[in-house]
Parts: sequence; structure tokens; C-alpha cells
Amino acid sequence: MTTAPDKRKGSRRQGRTLAFQVLFGLGFDPQEGESNVRRAFTRNPAVEECELEDAKSFASQLVQGVCENLPEIDKVIGKHSDHWKIGRIGKVELAILRLSLFEILHRSDIPLKVAINEAIELAKGFGDENSRSFVNGILDAVARAVDEGRFDIDKKIDKKIDKKADAKIGQKPAAPLGKPADAKQTTSTDTKTRAAK
Repeated sequence: MTTAPDKRKGSRRQGRTLAFQVLFGLGFDPQEGESNVRRAFTRNPAVEECELEDAKSFASQLVQGVCENLPEIDKVIGKHSDHWKIGRIGKVELAILRLSLFEILHRSDIPLKVAINEAIELAKGFGDENSRSFVNGILDAVARAVDEGRFDIDKKIDKKIDKKADAKIGQKPAAPLGKPADAKQTTSTDTKTRAAK
């Protein structure tokens, strides 16, 4: 039995891309207040061209969330970026970090690993050769802090599984049907069973 493709994942990835593009634009023309941010969102050319309402809705939630929590998010970036001042961070990397940190700190429905992997994909797609390592370095430091309970959120990350997942970007998930592909635990028994088949 085959399952239908997960349209929600596709719309969320597209939504993240839209949110990044809007946040990148706001880096050049910051807006104060919810109505101004909403106006900037709807007028963004990428949003105007997008035909997928789910993606636009998700992107709007992300942009509003980032803007509402910007001082806190920027404080976290500053604390985990080896004392780089926000003004010295490239606008591409800053928009990606702000987006990902909002997902990590304020969206309980988005696993830590997913937020980080999606940020790295954005860095690969929109940044230069240094963007991915810069973004990954800061998010890895934040992930360790989250995992150690230094933030008041209920997320954990398994470093070993995360590294394996990072190496498999673009491959089909090996999780059995009925289990999420980003399941946190893989036991040695599971590995032996798959090898035996």
C-alpha cells in the first residue's frame, strides 16, 4: 500500500522560503507594527506570485512570529555567535537565523532537527559558500543549549541521529511506514533487522 505524498511538508518548505524572502526584504526596510509587517508581507513579489495558500499562510505565521519576538531572537543570536554584532552578520544569514530560531524557540509543532535542517537548506540555496557553516555553527550552539535545558522549551535533539540525517539529505527516509521519518531513536536492533532483510 502506498501513501499519498505529504503536501504539508512541501507547502511548509515553500512557506519557509517565502518567509525567508520577506524577512530578507525587511532587513533592508524594517517595519514597525503588525499592520505594517502584514502589508510588507502581502506586497512581497514572491508572496504575490505564490499560488499555494497553505504556504502563504504558514509563511505569514512565521514572519509575524519573528517580528513579534525579534528582540529576544536577536539576543539569542548575539549570545551564540561568538560575539558577532547583529549589524555585522550578512542579511541572508540573519534572516535565516531569525526564522529558524523562531521555529526552535516558539513553535512546539516543529522539531528542533527539522528547523535546523531547513535553515541549512535555505543557507545552501540563498547564501554563499560560507553561509551554511556559519548558520550551522550558531544553530548547533543553540541546539546544545536547548538540549541542556537552558531554554524553557520542551525540545531535544539526538546528535548522532542528526548527523546521520544530515548525511542523508536528499535520500528517502529509512523509517518504516506509519512512523515519522524524523523519529528520534533508532536502535541497533532496528539496524540489524534492516540489514537482515
